[in-house]
Amino acid sequence: MKVLVSACAIGCNCKYNGKNNCNESVIEYLQGKEIISICPEMLANMPTPRPCAEIVDGVVMDDKGNNVDSDYRNAVALALEKIQDERIDLAILQSRSPTCGVNKVYDGTFTGKLISGQGLFAKALIDKGYNVKDTEDFDM
Repeated sequence: MKVLVSACAIGCNCKYNGKNNCNESVIEYLQGKEIISICPEMLANMPTPRPCAEIVDGVVMDDKGNNVDSDYRNAVALALEKIQDERIDLAILQSRSPTCGVNKVYDGTFTGKLISGQGLFAKALIDKGYNVKDTEDFDM
């Protein structure tokens, strides 16, 4: 089984704040499986740390009010290009991210409020027919 997984979920310090979202339940699930670790923002050479970003009315904005949508969409395009020849059985993506959020994302007010929705990469994978799970689906 080949699993695509958000790099931050397995301990890579690539989050916007320079930290990670290491998820022991995901790491345990991945034992014995072929893993493709991915961070679209890292593929696009976005800085770490970088300003916090959320989707505001369909556009990715940072917490300083800058429109960073093209940077994030470029990151997604690079990630899709990287995996285009892979046969991926499952993708496990980081919760709440404007890129990788599967079930919920922040509402764009930078107040910590969550709404139903997907990040750009998660939506692209779902639209292409991939089986996509949220890291929170593995929390025990």
